[in-house]
Amino acid sequence: MEIARPPAAAHWTDSARAHAQAHPGYALALGLGLAAVLLLLAQSLVLMATGRAAEGLRYALYGGAAGFAATALGALPALVLRSLPQKMEDSLLGFAAGMMLAASAFSLLLPGLAAAEGITGHKALGAAVVVAGMALGVLLMLGLDAFTPHEHEHGGPCGAGHEGCGRVWLFVFAIALHNLPEGMAIGVSFAQGDMAVGLPLTTAIALQDIPEGLAVAVSLRAAGFAPRHAVLVAAASGLLEPLGALLGAGLSSGLALAYPAGLGLAAGAMIFVVSHEVIPQTHRNGHQTVATLGLMIGFALMMVLDTTLG
Repeated sequence: MEIARPPAAAHWTDSARAHAQAHPGYALALGLGLAAVLLLLAQSLVLMATGRAAEGLRYALYGGAAGFAATALGALPALVLRSLPQKMEDSLLGFAAGMMLAASAFSLLLPGLAAAEGITGHKALGAAVVVAGMALGVLLMLGLDAFTPHEHEHGGPCGAGHEGCGRVWLFVFAIALHNLPEGMAIGVSFAQGDMAVGLPLTTAIALQDIPEGLAVAVSLRAAGFAPRHAVLVAAASGLLEPLGALLGAGLSSGLALAYPAGLGLAAGAMIFVVSHEVIPQTHRNGHQTVATLGLMIGFALMMVLDTTLG
C-alpha cells in the first residue's frame, strides 16, 4: 500500500525531479557534494564516539553560538528601523563580504594547505587535497542553490518547487543557504581544537554577522514583515551557524586528510556565496564604489585579526 504524500511534499518532489531532468549538471553537483559530506561525516562519527573530537566539538558549538548571538544582536535595531539607506546597506554587505573572503583565505585555505602538506609531505599533493575540498564545497552550494526553493530581495524566487512555498519560507531558505557555510567554516576551523585557526575565523564571522543580521532584518521589514517577525526570522537564521558548526567539526575530525579537505570545502562554499550572492547584491543599485571600499575594509580588518589572534 502506497503512503500518500502531503501535497506540498509531492509538489516539491515532482518539481525537483523535473528540475533534475532539465538540469542534470546541477543534479550531479548536488549529488556529489552531498555524497562527499555524508562520507566524511560517516567516517568521522566513529571516531567522535570515542571522545577524541570532544574538545573540537565543544569549541565549535561555542563558536557557532557566537555567530548566532551576533546575528540576533544585529537584527535588533530593525525593531525601530524600517529601512536603511541603500548605500549604507550595500557598504555593510560589502564589509561582510570582505571579511568572509579574507577568512576563507587566511583562516581556512592557508591552514588547510599547511596541514595537507604536513600530512602528504608534498606541496603539490597537499594543494590538490585542498582544491578537491574547495570543488566539493562549490558543488554542494551549486546543487543546494538549484534545488532549494528560496528568494532573494533583488533576484526573485528560484529553486525547484518555489511555486509551492510561501514568501516567508522562501526568505528563510535563502538566509539558511547563506548562513550554513559560515557555520561549517567555524566547525571545521575548531575540528582539531586549534584556537590559532578557530578564534580569528569565529571572530571575523561574528563581526560580519552583526551588519548582516541588520541587513536581513531590514530587508524582511521592507518585504512587508512586521518588525517583531522580521527580527525573529533574522535571528532564527543564526541557528544555522551552531548547527553548521557541529556538522563542520564532524566532517573534519576523522581521517587525517579530512581536516584540510574540510577546510577547503568550507572555503569553497563561503567564496561561492560571496561571489554568487553578496557581491552581486551590493552592485545592483549603482553603489559599486562604496561596496568595494567596504569589502576592502572588511578584508583588511580580517587580515589584522588573523595576524593578532592567530
